[in-house]
Amino acid sequence: MSLLPTPPHSTLTVISTIPASTTTLAAPRPAVILPGLGNNTGDYKDLVLTLREVYGLPSVVTKVSRVDWLRNAAGLLDPNYWRGTLRPRPVLDWYLERVEEAVAEAKQLLADGGKISLIGHSAGGWLARLYLEEFGASNISLLLTLGSPHLAPPKDLPGIIDQTRGLLDYVEKNCAPAVYTPELKYICLAGRYIRGARLVGNSKDTSNNLNPVDEEPNDSESIKDTGNKKSLPATPSLRARFIGQGYKQVCGEADVWGDGVVPEVSAHLEGALNISLDGVYHSPVGSDDTARPWYGSPSVLAKWAHHLLT
Repeated sequence: MSLLPTPPHSTLTVISTIPASTTTLAAPRPAVILPGLGNNTGDYKDLVLTLREVYGLPSVVTKVSRVDWLRNAAGLLDPNYWRGTLRPRPVLDWYLERVEEAVAEAKQLLADGGKISLIGHSAGGWLARLYLEEFGASNISLLLTLGSPHLAPPKDLPGIIDQTRGLLDYVEKNCAPAVYTPELKYICLAGRYIRGARLVGNSKDTSNNLNPVDEEPNDSESIKDTGNKKSLPATPSLRARFIGQGYKQVCGEADVWGDGVVPEVSAHLEGALNISLDGVYHSPVGSDDTARPWYGSPSVLAKWAHHLLT
């Protein structure tokens, strides 16, 4: 496969792996990994190892502990939290400062004129967009998100609560839109690990079609991964119904595909190169790399690592 960027209007069905040892790049582009909500730096140690040992890519994980996430509780003192109009500052200052520290560390690994990739997992994806807006993108050439909820939940449905209390709405309205360009590529990965179901009743579609894209979104490339066909049961399981309620809080619908936490439709972003991968679970926590691989598992990483090499 060519290392040249793919024009964002085509549809691919095959994704190949290009190990760093086979490329002719002068120097690897270091990556900064942004942890998701509730995750810590150590959750990504295997991803860092695989990127380095298999692809020759150095990476820096933003330094975050699980306890650090309790800092977000400061938002409870802000009246905007209760109105659902919370703003990033000051509640997220600590996280953005940690990202800036990680970016500064990654810059030390850069060759002259080189740039950095940002890899945002889960909430780290939209936090990366916020970072670009606040700190600038002059040193960044790629934002790649893994199961990140990019879209604010609908406001007009009963029982739907924006778990970010307005932060995603702020990102949508105030951060630069995703525009896939040679200078700054936006790539969004969504997992299709399990289809949710309504709390009551059966699924509206019990076909075994795992292809995530019926139509190509405007200004984006859609990649289909159809190598893991599964049959859907006629009667949804209790697990599917439970997960469906989580999906509903994120996108307003329960009966959709997702990675077990974030629905596919929310993990894609208009204007980005959007990729859906069958059988991929949301988090490194709870993944076993085989029966339940996550985005950073070696077999899944092989499907998207080449984007870090171009």
